[in-house]
Amino acid sequence: MTGTERIPRWSPGDHILWRYRGHAPDPNGRGVHICRPVTVVQDTDELLAVWMAPGTECVKPVLADGTPVHQEPLATRYTAPRTIVRDRWFGAGVLKLARPGQPWSVWLFWEPGWQFRNWYVNLEEPHIRWSGGIDSVDHFLDISVHPDRSWCWLDQDEFDQAQRVGLMDAEQAGRVREAGLAAVEVIGAWEAPFSDGWEHWRPDPSWQVPELPADWDRTAAQLAS
Repeated sequence: MTGTERIPRWSPGDHILWRYRGHAPDPNGRGVHICRPVTVVQDTDELLAVWMAPGTECVKPVLADGTPVHQEPLATRYTAPRTIVRDRWFGAGVLKLARPGQPWSVWLFWEPGWQFRNWYVNLEEPHIRWSGGIDSVDHFLDISVHPDRSWCWLDQDEFDQAQRVGLMDAEQAGRVREAGLAAVEVIGAWEAPFSDGWEHWRPDPSWQVPELPADWDRTAAQLAS
């Protein structure tokens, strides 16, 4: 992103937005349709780590009648009319790790009581960094990595359906698959961030849950102006 180098590093405890632009059909065109306020854990040249706390107010897509997207049959899941709603993230929080320029991020999930559940590799566009957070586009296909280091593909059916309805052409789908295979190589070699011990990390108890700002859906250019 032009001017990214002028955006200062965030400090631990800062509140930023982790956002995803949508695929058509989307109420905002290809604008933001997922927005999650998060707290910065670490921000360096090598890694951005953020914490999404339980109870965080977020924005997410739903069907036009309010039905959760995942409840729509796969054949019409990406063509049925949608809208966006505010909702809260319930359950345990999520630690998200992103390396600059990498076409995936790694999320850590815990059960209640801090019982580590799994790593989740979310294949996506490399993040665009702006003054208030980061933006990306989800690529449907994901990978689950278990504590014993075994792994499996997730959402292959959604990845295939996205191609069938024209949300992703064959060339882009090939790049996504290549990114997934590159992530699998990192998993197999047990490289960072899997080997970095993030599963033992805990949030600062003094941190407040960040609020969802009124201008969450403004473009990065608007927010930077």
